[in-house]
Amino acid sequence: MMVAIASCSLNNFKASDVELSRLVYSILSDPKTFNYALNSERPNIFGLTYKGLISENYETGEIEPELAESWQFSDNGLALTYTLREDLKWSDGEPLTADDVVFTYNDIFLNDTIPTQIRDILRVGEDGTLPTITKLNQRQVKFEVPEPYAPFLRNTGVSILPKHALETAITETDSDGNPLFLSTWGTSTPPAEIIVNGPFKLKAFTPGERVIFERNPYYWRTDDAGQDQPYLEEVIWQVVESQDSEFVQFRSGGLDLTGVKPDNFSLLKREEERGNFTVYNGGPSPGSLFISFNLNKGSRDGEPLVDPIKSRWFNTLEFRQAVAYAIDRPTMLNNIYQGLGVLQDSSIFPLSPYSASPEEDGIRAYNYNLDTAKELLLSAGFQYDDSNQLLDSDGNRVRFTLVTNAGNKVREAIGAQIKQDLTKIGITVDFTPISWGSLVEKLGDSLDWECHMISLGGGLEPNGGSNVWNPDGGLHAFNQKPLPGQDPIDGRVVADWEAEIGRLYIKGAQELDEAKRREIYVEAQRIVQEQVPFIYLINQYSMSAIRNKVQNVKYSPLGALWNIYEINLAEE
Repeated sequence: MMVAIASCSLNNFKASDVELSRLVYSILSDPKTFNYALNSERPNIFGLTYKGLISENYETGEIEPELAESWQFSDNGLALTYTLREDLKWSDGEPLTADDVVFTYNDIFLNDTIPTQIRDILRVGEDGTLPTITKLNQRQVKFEVPEPYAPFLRNTGVSILPKHALETAITETDSDGNPLFLSTWGTSTPPAEIIVNGPFKLKAFTPGERVIFERNPYYWRTDDAGQDQPYLEEVIWQVVESQDSEFVQFRSGGLDLTGVKPDNFSLLKREEERGNFTVYNGGPSPGSLFISFNLNKGSRDGEPLVDPIKSRWFNTLEFRQAVAYAIDRPTMLNNIYQGLGVLQDSSIFPLSPYSASPEEDGIRAYNYNLDTAKELLLSAGFQYDDSNQLLDSDGNRVRFTLVTNAGNKVREAIGAQIKQDLTKIGITVDFTPISWGSLVEKLGDSLDWECHMISLGGGLEPNGGSNVWNPDGGLHAFNQKPLPGQDPIDGRVVADWEAEIGRLYIKGAQELDEAKRREIYVEAQRIVQEQVPFIYLINQYSMSAIRNKVQNVKYSPLGALWNIYEINLAEE
């Protein structure tokens, strides 16, 4: 979970609220939607408010029952039957049954009129066939796939939504013929109307200030003593756009936890005992930080998405490789990250058994080498003028804009270093941090960008990244196709290597033998590193500072508060 905090004070809460068991941390920007199916970004409320049929134990990596009490595969592995727990309820007290599961999948996730990223991870095989979901009785649902599908269990663990609250929004349309669902449960929706099944429900949202969650009395979990979970009565997210403010408020006691950044790690470690908190270090994080060039050759409304001159540079392999070699990642790791991370050379989470490494698997690593970078550029027809400024074969000066989200000090420092590093091979970079909302709009809608720096989450199962690597995937950002409801793109071209990575991800999902699966994903990573659609930078250690009053913390790089249902606060 993201941690940050707000500039507003908790003293603004009523004195009568002080007795509540309340956990406070922060987010860097407002949530963009309260509709789980339409979400594609962080921060979002859904880790607290929704659960699926199964969940993942972030300590062990094992799949555990959640809304389903059990599951069973057919002998041929092509059918999976879930049995729901008895007496499940939604946050409004209505029963949660197999009808909700079937509705969630058939009417929402598998519905072509709903632009949800979830549909991508449910596709099976070369044809992208979607599973068949049928109700057996009020507590049992069967999922069927046409061929062996290794991530079958994990990928049917997405959150379940309430049929009784959303069915009308699916069947009724607006004046343009679109389902009302597309405008349902936006951030202006009164919190009481958001029906959930997770440990917390939405209590209040004040844009730019805070999000408040309260305990869901109908959540199914109880502890060994029969006490209802979660133990916490409230969770509060303060909205803040400055990591400096977050740091100051944590140190002053206004927050219960905060993400630890390389530039404040040493100070927080020194203050652990006095501040009565613990700095947790989970090792490499499940995310990947990278820069990427816009490789889309298409046009929209007669205008190219990318300046054709720059598009030729970006689509030249030697250019991308040269930029990768010219970025001084060791200095970045030592100076910006204070050594608190590792160089990243793989598209898969380092702790995943499918992750490849240059040493063991022979995938390419872009170790800092300016001579190699310059040789690659010259071999591709680039040249240098008398001022050592890089020119293309037509004499055009090589200059592009790099964008990232403003307010993230580490990324802003990285962008500044990349700008400096690339001057050494004659490239001018206009580094421009912009608001998170503007960045999302550029990457997902207008596609009006040249080079960006962002991060993507990951996990143990690589198929979770299939919507990134499938050329038709909703997160295939370096060569994005138009999403549902967007204007068409003319002339978009999918490269052979790009299509091959997508095929390998499909093949990896089809293979049930774990050793063979790993070989397939290693080959995909090998192509990614050779073609560099993403230039990977540093994998920062997953670190958080959490007050010692927060009990039952089971820290994992996959999520600091993944077990929030059993977290409680000790008296101080």
